[in-house]
Amino acid sequence: MTDIRFVTADEAVSHIRSHSHIHLSSVASVPHILIQALCRRADAGDIKDLSFHHFHTEGPAPYSEERYEGIFFDQGFFIGPNVRKNVNAGYADYLPVHLGETPRLYREGHIKLAAALVNVSRPDSNGMVSLGTSVDCSIAAIDTAELVIGVVNPNVPFAYGNLIPLDKFDYLVEDDTPLVTAGFVEPTDVEKLIGKNCASLVEDGDCLQMGIGALPNALTGELAHHKNLGLHTEMFADGLLQLIKKGVINGKNKKIDTGKVVSSFLLGSQDVYSFIDHNPDVLMKDIAYTNNPFIIAQNPHMKAINSAVEVDLTGQICADSIGTRLFSGTGGQVEFVRGATMSEGGKSITAFASRTLKGQSKITATLHPGAGVVTPRSDAHWIVTEYGAVDLYGRSCQERAKLLISIAHPEDREALDRAAFERFGPHYHNFSI
Repeated sequence: MTDIRFVTADEAVSHIRSHSHIHLSSVASVPHILIQALCRRADAGDIKDLSFHHFHTEGPAPYSEERYEGIFFDQGFFIGPNVRKNVNAGYADYLPVHLGETPRLYREGHIKLAAALVNVSRPDSNGMVSLGTSVDCSIAAIDTAELVIGVVNPNVPFAYGNLIPLDKFDYLVEDDTPLVTAGFVEPTDVEKLIGKNCASLVEDGDCLQMGIGALPNALTGELAHHKNLGLHTEMFADGLLQLIKKGVINGKNKKIDTGKVVSSFLLGSQDVYSFIDHNPDVLMKDIAYTNNPFIIAQNPHMKAINSAVEVDLTGQICADSIGTRLFSGTGGQVEFVRGATMSEGGKSITAFASRTLKGQSKITATLHPGAGVVTPRSDAHWIVTEYGAVDLYGRSCQERAKLLISIAHPEDREALDRAAFERFGPHYHNFSI
């Protein structure tokens, strides 16, 4: 439409029909004003059978709650803390998918979107708006949805990488709700040791991918004296921002997007959001670009650093569940694992504490029943705990068991060694690593 006009949130969502699939922009930039308006329609008995799709979202998630059973049903592509309980209770659901492939679900019609609801920045002089901190799969949603509603919010930074013309929107709503922020998480002593072991695998000039939280923050603390690092990642936060501001991350050695920070979504402090605003050195890109293994692999010396819930003695990596209890999702782990290992001089690194907070070993004889294998044993390379780093690539199952036991918690090694002996037989003890 060319005659775009601003309307109220209630008027905008009044055009959404029952039995519809709806996309939400995600993470820190959720259009809560539109969700609240849909809740008002639901409370009035005016709508039913709406399915919601999104990456993990911050803030209230009424679309996943029991009180809206039969009216709303959440089918997210990643599970955040705000929906985890309801997913495991059956009032919401998880749609397993590599995040980089989520745009295909829309573009190829696997999910036929009736509406796309997204937060956007104020328009520039050319009538273009930015998706700000969360591009994710919203480009594909905007391109394919029957109805597109944009919430123009002055708190959404104007970020380069994917700009949207105003005529893509059927309705615009004004809102000034602040974006959700997340503070810097201080790493524990154990996490600092893990960060030091990871940092030993990173060299000057490498290109990085990592997530957010205390463990990535511990790693960034260890990289302060590195030089000419690059960043191509699906998300980043304050820890990496510190390295960018210090010039440690400058992208000088990147072969594509040279000198640019490339990401798809953010969750951090206001400093992070302000940093990307009108910053030509930051590209917020479609997740189909950031997470494409063939794109990732074009930057040499790519170091992809991910985490795990548990790893069995053969190298199977569970990262999305605790037994049958769904916890997060596949995310982009496999995409960056494969992209990094295809990169010239690249490494895939899986880092985690040797034990859970309850004292249970994360290196296990077998995965818990029902646990999801996010990264198969054939894709497992470097595994890092606070007790060291081992490379599983090119190693047999028995060799892997010995290597993994060597970086397990010392109090768990005897039991793991006994389990390996029972699994592999007497030959297991007849060779050393």
